[in-house]
Amino acid sequence: MVTRLVAGLLFLFKKEYPAKIRHTMKELDFSNLKALFVNCTLKKSPRQSHTRGLIDVSMKIMEKEGVKAECIRFTDYDVAPGVYPDMTEYGAEKDDWPEIWEKVKSADILVIGTPIWLGEKSSEATKLVERLYSMSGLQNEKGQYIYYGKVGGCVITGNEDGIKHCAMNMLYSLQHVGYTIPPQADCGWIGEAGPGPSYLDDKSNAHKNQFTNRNTTFMTYNLLHLASMLKDQSGYSNYGNSREAWDDGTRWNFENPEYR
Repeated sequence: MVTRLVAGLLFLFKKEYPAKIRHTMKELDFSNLKALFVNCTLKKSPRQSHTRGLIDVSMKIMEKEGVKAECIRFTDYDVAPGVYPDMTEYGAEKDDWPEIWEKVKSADILVIGTPIWLGEKSSEATKLVERLYSMSGLQNEKGQYIYYGKVGGCVITGNEDGIKHCAMNMLYSLQHVGYTIPPQADCGWIGEAGPGPSYLDDKSNAHKNQFTNRNTTFMTYNLLHLASMLKDQSGYSNYGNSREAWDDGTRWNFENPEYR
């Protein structure tokens, strides 16, 4: 009986997954990727962060796939508000952003984690987006904006509605500065409206929520697939999107209607 069952499962596997696809599945290797999760909770360490709880689900998948994943808590750093690379040059007494920037720059994947407050991402997440924007004018070796070829996503937790609203805001911001966004690039968990258990609270049973678990898993693998594809082909071609070339006068197939 067991032998027949195994044979049947193998038959279905071969039928559903042709040899070419099965071969590709075996060859998937994400071990050359680096991921940075930035937890934008309002709490400083070592206070419990429910957002970190959901971040850990994604991080553990990545680590099992051989990815070098790191999570930092934004509030543990003294990051000055502003839209310049180093705000000490603009009056701030201290600014840890240059230190964080080295981590952002070396990561193939950036995931922003945030709680929901008043239906919005946290103030720390807003500050992170502003500081990411401060570096967006830099260029890579192809003359493209610095975030080209990198992949972004977001993790959201809370006790009120707002997951999709926060995701729209953050994913738009990431793609606007140059990150590439894969399908299903967000995941989240919210409890009942109003005061109640949060993600890591035992009463929430959040770790058993199939919708959250599915979306977190899909998000994680979509980030890995896209980052791997972009890295394998050394990012995007700079044909038609190089700021350096544009400044030098290259216009590719663009024509100014005024000169027709």
